[in-house]
Amino acid sequence: MNNHVTILEIDAKSIQHNLAYFKQKLKPETKILAVVKAFGYGSESTEIAKLLEDKVDYFAVAYSNEGIILREAGIKTPILVLHPQIQNLKDIVKHRLEPSLYNFKIFDAFLKLADEKPLMNYPVHIKFNTGLNRLGFWHSDTPTLISELKKSNNIKVESIFSHLAASEDPNEQEFTIGQINNFAYIVKQIYQHLGYKPMIHILNTSGVINYPQAQFDMVRIGIGLYGFANNKNETAQLKNTHSLKSVISQIHIIQPGETVGYNRAFVASKPTRSATIPIGHADGISRKLGNKEGFVFINNTPVPIIGNVCMDMIMVDVSKIECNEGDEVILFNHQKHIEYMAHKCETIPYETITAISQRIKRVVKH
Repeated sequence: MNNHVTILEIDAKSIQHNLAYFKQKLKPETKILAVVKAFGYGSESTEIAKLLEDKVDYFAVAYSNEGIILREAGIKTPILVLHPQIQNLKDIVKHRLEPSLYNFKIFDAFLKLADEKPLMNYPVHIKFNTGLNRLGFWHSDTPTLISELKKSNNIKVESIFSHLAASEDPNEQEFTIGQINNFAYIVKQIYQHLGYKPMIHILNTSGVINYPQAQFDMVRIGIGLYGFANNKNETAQLKNTHSLKSVISQIHIIQPGETVGYNRAFVASKPTRSATIPIGHADGISRKLGNKEGFVFINNTPVPIIGNVCMDMIMVDVSKIECNEGDEVILFNHQKHIEYMAHKCETIPYETITAISQRIKRVVKH
């Protein structure tokens, strides 16, 4: 039982708003895949999936165990596993998950499994590398791939997809359009020889915003569901979904010359009231936010973090505000605050929200 007083509150209505915002950008026939990997971008994947199950066509997770958790929670919507491993293929089949096959090693391993079972027209997804250079078959693999696919009735290609490398960057438009065109060429080759036409998809959140001409059959909405669009104006149209809240455990009066925290990093130059809050770098609050680089809100007022961030605690300067032990503390509850934290930590909002430890209790607000 998780009785940590610090909680991450997830706003279900905001997630629904964000999905609807992207939906209105799509053609009526364009399907939506909701990405719920990494605990739903640091939120709560099973609750998010239950919330969206009747509103999207697909879910995607990174690894098989994430998909199994959704199945065990009763989710029946198709689930694409983006980065399956050979040792997990039997579990993938057992739980009716759909693997992305991205090279011949895993392709051959799944075909062997499909033959042994045997499976009939088991849905798989073929991933092509068009420039991200992370996972995926090369365009030169297409003839061999088509030949192997035509030999087997054990699997059926549900979709062919790729991933854009810089869809949020206007300076990389030429490269991105090149990726889209290369993908379209690969798909054309497969369509000519496979005998049927799988779904195709390449757009992520930023792609939906910047390259509407490439919607194809389906789009993948990830970070956009959770309030960010990698674009200031678009993010302003979305609603914040993650709010991190805690309480004041103790208040100290620090005298001039006394210090706060590890390495005595904060030295009081005058009488200072410090409040200790039960959250630290083990919970996802980076040490880079210490020593007045970061702040929290208490009674609607920003107060700076003083001293080094501890593993389980932070201390803040509350000298200028009225507050008491037990009062609520807001670590963040708005995209701008999350973006500020990410900037101070020299990272991106993706990392800030997915870094929140699983020992922090999740509370979904409907």
